[in-house]
Amino acid sequence: MKIIIIGCGKIGRSAIEALTYEGHDVLVIDNDPIVLNETTDMFDVMGVCGNAVDCDTLTEAVVKDADIVVAVTASDEMNMLACHLSRSLGAKHAIARIRNPEYNDQSLGFLRQQLNLSMSLNPERLIAEEISNILQLPSAVKIERFSRRSIEMIEIVLPAGSGLDGLNLIKAREKYRANYLICTVQRNNQVFIPDGRFELRAGDRIGLVAEHNEILKLLKMLGLLKKSAKSVMILGGGKPSYYLAKKLVALGVSVKIIEKRPEVCEFLASEIPEAVIIQGDGATQELLLEEGIGNMDAFVSLTGMDEENILLSIFASMQNVPKVVAKINRDELLTMAEKLGVETIISPSVISSNVIVRYARALENSKGSNVETLYKLMDGKAEALEFKVIEGSKTIGIPLKNIVLKPDILIAGINRGRKTIIPSGNDMILAGDKVVIIAAEHRLHDIDDILK
Repeated sequence: MKIIIIGCGKIGRSAIEALTYEGHDVLVIDNDPIVLNETTDMFDVMGVCGNAVDCDTLTEAVVKDADIVVAVTASDEMNMLACHLSRSLGAKHAIARIRNPEYNDQSLGFLRQQLNLSMSLNPERLIAEEISNILQLPSAVKIERFSRRSIEMIEIVLPAGSGLDGLNLIKAREKYRANYLICTVQRNNQVFIPDGRFELRAGDRIGLVAEHNEILKLLKMLGLLKKSAKSVMILGGGKPSYYLAKKLVALGVSVKIIEKRPEVCEFLASEIPEAVIIQGDGATQELLLEEGIGNMDAFVSLTGMDEENILLSIFASMQNVPKVVAKINRDELLTMAEKLGVETIISPSVISSNVIVRYARALENSKGSNVETLYKLMDGKAEALEFKVIEGSKTIGIPLKNIVLKPDILIAGINRGRKTIIPSGNDMILAGDKVVIIAAEHRLHDIDDILK
């Protein structure tokens, strides 16, 4: 498909990288020639320099032939107008990044309809939802949800002395009788889709698929279940902090936000009166100690500087804060942060590119299924996809033990109406099912792509 990306910032570049990897024909628009040249050289894509709300620029980019236009500049209004003009000139679909909290759900629905937007994208709200989910289940370093939350996948790191250390998956299922499936294992930089003979080791990062109650049951048996966070300190008062604090106070969580800009503090105090707002430099360790960082259940660093988020997360861990989360935008710092001991990392650019890639795959011609959900797992080395199976799929009506799958692919879950199935060899896929597939080294567009 032809996809036009407007804006070559962090979100834009992450989307460009993901979409070119998917094999799409990508063209980028930016009004800064230096940024545009860097981007086109980096990703080997075509570029047009100019204002994306100028019809001449859009015409030069041949926007009339675009399957999707994605506008992710720093301005919500420019994104909306660029998408509206693109649709008027013939683009089939348009996605606009809209971040301002003033655009609430009701106004967004109206704007999408009036501007003919296919979808709005709010990275700050997405990361707030992800962090909120993790703080409710702090044992996990990552949580993904499928089929309207009936199936969950969590990633945990096996600590030394864990009951799973040294067990293969067959023995693990015998010892810990819960309805779950271990579907991915990351060891060092290698990702495995394990079979029953695979032996787990301390330090492994494992992906578990199950219903929520079964995950809690397993974590409790393993002695890894941690209570949900009831007191949270947030560093930085930007849009992610606003959305996160709103969600947490609605759950009855005690929230303290540290922000050095007085005008932002005034806005947060008026919009979230339930939260405690502290004006000060959160990079000052004395201030963090004075505000009781050591007594918090969780510390979330959401400043605009990745390096500051990493260092202060390490400091929070040194103060024995049970759960520490850091926002990191730059891909080159993600691995470094993990090696430095930052266990839970949230990347707005990765989350946003996942949404865009999922939308693109869902638009592609699929005869046997539709992509409903897509997540990158294990630092992007594997994917979890949820397909809605329709009549005509070659997977329908065959016991799973008789389906010959491509290597490094696993059928992890089936949702059938209100019934959740963690599948065995005798289960079958039926039309109308929502099926969760885990894949490494594959790009799946249709559920039939899993077949060898």
